[in-house]
Amino acid sequence: MRKIFTMLFVSVILFSCDSKQKVDLIVTNAKIYTVDEGFSMAEAFAVKDGKFEAIGTTSEITSAYEAKETVDAEGKAVYPGFIDAHAHFYRLGLQQQMVNLVGTKSYEDIVARIVEFQQKNNKSYITGGGWDQNDWEDKEFPTKDTLDRLFPDTPIALSRIDGHALLVNQAALDKAGITTETPFEGGDIEQKNGELTGILVDNPMQLIFDSQPKPTEDEMTEALMTAQKMCFEYGLTTVVDAGIDRKVIELMDSLQQHNDFKMRIYAMISNTEENLNFYLDKDPYKTDRLNVRSVKFYGDGALGSRGAALKEEYSDRHGHFGALLSPVETFKEVAAKVAKSKYQLNTHAIGDSANYVVLKTYDSLLKNEADRRWRVEHAQIVDEGDFKYFSKNIIPSVQPTHATSDMYWAEDRLGEERLQEGAYAYKKLLDQAGLVALGTDFPVEQVSTFFTFYAAVARKDTEDYPEGGFMKEEALSREETLKGMTIWAAYANFEESEKGSIEKGKFADFIMLDNDIMEVEESEIPNLKVLATYLNGEKVF
Repeated sequence: MRKIFTMLFVSVILFSCDSKQKVDLIVTNAKIYTVDEGFSMAEAFAVKDGKFEAIGTTSEITSAYEAKETVDAEGKAVYPGFIDAHAHFYRLGLQQQMVNLVGTKSYEDIVARIVEFQQKNNKSYITGGGWDQNDWEDKEFPTKDTLDRLFPDTPIALSRIDGHALLVNQAALDKAGITTETPFEGGDIEQKNGELTGILVDNPMQLIFDSQPKPTEDEMTEALMTAQKMCFEYGLTTVVDAGIDRKVIELMDSLQQHNDFKMRIYAMISNTEENLNFYLDKDPYKTDRLNVRSVKFYGDGALGSRGAALKEEYSDRHGHFGALLSPVETFKEVAAKVAKSKYQLNTHAIGDSANYVVLKTYDSLLKNEADRRWRVEHAQIVDEGDFKYFSKNIIPSVQPTHATSDMYWAEDRLGEERLQEGAYAYKKLLDQAGLVALGTDFPVEQVSTFFTFYAAVARKDTEDYPEGGFMKEEALSREETLKGMTIWAAYANFEESEKGSIEKGKFADFIMLDNDIMEVEESEIPNLKVLATYLNGEKVF
């Protein structure tokens, strides 16, 4: 009898083990923010074939599934993989191969870094970026004189932090064929006393870019891999690359197909005739890791370089209004062309004049077009009467750290009234549209997802300035911010059915942090660390 009982017991155990579903990964004992429709919490989930198989309590998951690998989260917080809704991924990688001018406090700092860089690298053409004259004691644009003296035969081109102004030397101007007589529209080739200063703003910068040596395929590949590593460290599993060309897109695709490059990319194709002719007559191109279905158009420049197009003059430059980078009719023609395709249009608009043109054009083309999800990138300064155009079909895509980077001088550019009425108005945009897609605009800003989160909820810099927060009424809640970095960003990419939340059937993209971003002291948010980043259930960091 005892022998029969033992046999029955063993049979039950074996049957119980056999009845468990086999999966690839189980995560247990976690504090999981699913970011599903109910913003529900969970303790555990199972992953199979790169997707979430089931979500529940630890006991529910472990009793129903067995895995090749089990991770005990030991109570740590887990979230969907972060999505950066607006960045320059490829440019970030390329920038690591150039002179890094971020954080320079004077023109002398710039020169010192260039000299040090060139001693180590001996480049035939020196490129770099990240300078911001607003951080200097002398806030005027620099001139090329010192560069001409130190580097008379080596072209130099240095991008301002926002990518909308260049400082170049005479060798670079000569190589590009730029003189005081060079015609241009949309931007500026600055002159002083009839001489070129070396500053180019917006459209004329392309003349310099066209004359620069092009990166080799090895350099392009290195740039992508470098950017991927930096992004995984901050919990990013999808990045929107806001304006890239076909050659870069096809390299991304090739590297992804060979599983060398794993980052998911939502690609905005740059608005060039070649790109539009190639893509718009075709269906959008979609794989699990690459989504090519949108066009990036630049409406105007940046506020910091006074290139943003304003309805009224700049408060700190009489008679200056900034400028649209293309004639209004050109923008309307491109928008109409995109409207006839299956592609989304995403337009850079900083100033209230640019936002007005973009919003009115969108509204006229989308009145009878449901679910096109066209985006306004930045939506930085919006006239009070123009907020009404935003919706889930005209989506605000904003970057919270722009507010905390610009807050020191934005009132100088705009004046108090214009600043308070509709600048950096993320809460107002959310209330009108029902969602906001959140990004960084790196490398204009830092890659850190935690700086993004902190700027959105605290509206302060990392030195706890200003007390009470910058225009704190426009702050987002932590839940709103997390959604903006996950499910709302996915929606803005037409990808909410496959990512942005931890739900059955979605890609198993998730991250684990060293502390809970939803509950940690606000001042500690910038100091958080990613413990692990998973993409398709594979640990990539």
